Amino acid sequence: MRVAIIGAGLQCRRRAPVVVESQEDELVAIASLHYEHAKSAAERFGCEAERDWQAVVERGDVEAVVVCTPPHVHAEISVAALRAGKHVLCEKPLTRTEAEAEEMVKAADVSGRVLKCGFNHRHHPAIWEAHRIVAEGAIGRPLTGRCRYGICGRPGYEKEWRADPRQAAGGQFIEQGTHAIDLFRWFLGEIEEVACMTAVHYFRKQELDDNGMALFRCAGGATAMMHASLTQWKNLFSFEVFGEDGYVLVEGLGASYGTERLMVGRRDFTAPFRDEVTEFRGGDRSWREEWRDFTAAVKEGRAPLGDGGDGLAAMRVALTAYRAERERAVLAVGAGGRE
Repeated sequence: MRVAIIGAGLQCRRRAPVVVESQEDELVAIASLHYEHAKSAAERFGCEAERDWQAVVERGDVEAVVVCTPPHVHAEISVAALRAGKHVLCEKPLTRTEAEAEEMVKAADVSGRVLKCGFNHRHHPAIWEAHRIVAEGAIGRPLTGRCRYGICGRPGYEKEWRADPRQAAGGQFIEQGTHAIDLFRWFLGEIEEVACMTAVHYFRKQELDDNGMALFRCAGGATAMMHASLTQWKNLFSFEVFGEDGYVLVEGLGASYGTERLMVGRRDFTAPFRDEVTEFRGGDRSWREEWRDFTAAVKEGRAPLGDGGDGLAAMRVALTAYRAERERAVLAVGAGGRE
């Protein structure tokens, strides 16, 4: 496919290399309101630079659009691209509101084009293998899940779009926690109930949460807990699922999160405790694998892994969690009306 990327920030620098290196696809343009950023990225990746995303979306030679902007313009760009007949990979969170996410999913259905939400964590090899183990029933019926996901925030964070309620979908709870919510849905089934607490503990020059915790109940009865944090002064990713007969635990995502490791254990009331440990060496391959799934979905006329519907469902859970905190209640997902 001939591909355009909208947005020239960090996610562009992650997405563009896998398009260029795919050998089957061609990156034709990078567009950004910050033209100097677009120009610098375009020079690096050997494509055109554009100021106007509308012009890029309307180009006849563009078949797919990757949306790497702040969430407040995700829906506008994605819907326009889908209506113009382009396939879309849009970063998470899918949008800022449930209504916008629904509009995107509807536009994909009407256009017959693929809409993918940027859930690259599904494509980390340890997560992928853990999901296979759980799906095959090797640890029995899933009972509980836990996820801790945190980064070390940085000076000047209050000046970034992630701290701006006019651009972001919410604070760290939804920004990084969306990945955990998506993984819980993938491993444990639909999330039906949620309770939540968030806080601004340290980054007080901005109003969005820098920490968020939630409890979830899934359709099959499994329960899960999550902590997303900007005050994890040493980056951490830990995801675990315990079943009736054993457990899977994933730690690390490579780079600053440490070596990606999968630990598998079995329930045994008498034997010594023992984990089967696999360490996945090398760089972060999730971006490449996610792109491969997206392009394969386009070729095969199927839904990608982590499609627009999954992005909408994760938004619904996160926004319900925020409402649950405001109402100091355990809420059914989707309860309380749309924001």
